[in-house]
Amino acid sequence: MHAVVIAAGLGTRLRPLTEHYAKPVLPVDGRPVLATLLRELEAAGLREVTVVVGHLGHQVRRLAGDGSAFGLALRYAEQDGPHGSAHAVAAASPAPPYLVLGADTVFARGDLGRFAAAFGASGAAGAVAVWPEPGGVVRLEGDAVRELGEAGGTHAAAPLWAVGAALAPLVAALDGPPPHGLATAFQQAVDAGERVVGIPVARPRDLTSPLDLLVENFPYLEDLSDR
Repeated sequence: MHAVVIAAGLGTRLRPLTEHYAKPVLPVDGRPVLATLLRELEAAGLREVTVVVGHLGHQVRRLAGDGSAFGLALRYAEQDGPHGSAHAVAAASPAPPYLVLGADTVFARGDLGRFAAAFGASGAAGAVAVWPEPGGVVRLEGDAVRELGEAGGTHAAAPLWAVGAALAPLVAALDGPPPHGLATAFQQAVDAGERVVGIPVARPRDLTSPLDLLVENFPYLEDLSDR
């Protein structure tokens, strides 16, 4: 299974840090988030990877190289602006089935492999990684996704998606006005009667604000903070 890693975002909520550094090269646990993600992909057996770059993409290329340091075969695609996650996937032009991941998220060890295996065994057209959270953006019935992208659901969604052959044309179509998000294509698939499943993962970690850079790399500081 191919993997598409989206590393093209502007990281606006992390400014001014992301005016100088691409968000995926910033650290969690003292290691670049992208490096941790690539190692998890290799451990999951997902060794054919396309990294979609944009803002400060030269930093991402310098860190990841050709992927050989991570046991991967990497290629790169360029996204010409912040036009949404489906637009980034279209730039990568992967053949299904494939996974899509955000390059700025740290998943629990082993979750990527478990997610890929669960999707492969499901026979579903697509899958999204979820964890229980009242008021989240995913509504499940059993393991089936019924609504995606609107608050008021039963689960939160991680930036980890699986796209099968039946769903891939909807992702590539880029219907409607930009930005073109994967959630739109997945909801179209659900509305058309395709089976899309929610696969549970542990709540992932992300850098949202500059303060998170301290908290995620120096955990003891969280106990000292008055936020």
